[in-house]
Amino acid sequence: MRTFKTRDDVLTLLIHLGYLGYDAVAKESFIPNKEIIGEFENAMSVGGWPEVMRVLRASEKLLEDTLRCDGESVARGLDLAHTEVASILTYNDENSRFLPDVFSGKDSVAAIGLAYYSARKDYRMIREMPTGRGFADVVFLPLPFSNKPALVVELKYDKSADTALQQIRDRRYTQALEGYSGEILLVGVGYDKDNRNKPHSCVIEKMVWH
Repeated sequence: MRTFKTRDDVLTLLIHLGYLGYDAVAKESFIPNKEIIGEFENAMSVGGWPEVMRVLRASEKLLEDTLRCDGESVARGLDLAHTEVASILTYNDENSRFLPDVFSGKDSVAAIGLAYYSARKDYRMIREMPTGRGFADVVFLPLPFSNKPALVVELKYDKSADTALQQIRDRRYTQALEGYSGEILLVGVGYDKDNRNKPHSCVIEKMVWH
């Protein structure tokens, strides 16, 4: 309780105190409920973390744009998240030169999770959800009190958003939502690392699962 040598020591304490949960499979800590998410946002707003607050506010709009099936706005939001998240990861970090690009390979899936941070208030986020024909990159399942649609997000690195959407269809990722009935938004995201101005593209398709 008094001796901290690494950042993991702090996370371990918060997990034991119940402020954080721990996913043993992914080896990740996470904020476990809506109430603690609210307290986290309050702490960020008064604790001198304007960069984090910008990400949180942008995350709210990103979710709204997704639910409106506005693919162009979602692509712009992911472009912004790319810049903001990279800024936070490298801020005041003397080892920042060793950090990987947060939107390359599997790290891109983690970055999408950060970009959709505010969705955790209404959704359970599942990364690399098994579907029987592969793994959906990110699935957002609405919590019992939420009336929002489910989201299936697939990211293709150096490929188009249409290719990502087609993979969701071809591999029938929606079958992983067995037991769920209602609206589902299929979100295909492409990331072009060579396009510095508009690296992301996005297409969204709505369907109803019975």
